[in-house]
Amino acid sequence: MQATNEKVVSIDYTLKDDQGRVLDTSEGKQPLSYLHGKGNIIPGLEQALEGKSPGETLDVSIPPTAAYGERSPELAQSVPRDRFPEGTDVQVGQQFQVQTPQGVRMVTVAQVDENAVTVDGNHPLAGQTLNFNVTVTDVREPTSQELENGRIG
Repeated sequence: MQATNEKVVSIDYTLKDDQGRVLDTSEGKQPLSYLHGKGNIIPGLEQALEGKSPGETLDVSIPPTAAYGERSPELAQSVPRDRFPEGTDVQVGQQFQVQTPQGVRMVTVAQVDENAVTVDGNHPLAGQTLNFNVTVTDVREPTSQELENGRIG
């Protein structure tokens, strides 16, 4: 069976940046399973997996435009420190959800000083080329619930 629209695809993967640093991996964990064709993984990786069968391995570089997009400077903003509850220990790298006019968005604390906290709404991997080594471990038919939900789990 091949990875095609509305099939459950399971993969083992290692994700590296352009400097060869491992950013994420399924090594030592269960394979990642997703419903193909439903936008549950980045578009470039899903496209690269199209038509692949269990046992196939591929190395693929996904440009930002087919991954998490280019960085948008306007998604970073400075927030007055007093907008955070008194005594809150805000640190660089922390992530939290905020309500925006476009809905709930995850932001990352980029800078903290005594007067302001700079938060960044870009995905942490925005602007980066993502280099995947992937092995397809399984392709199967989805359950009716998986089809109805449009995702696994």
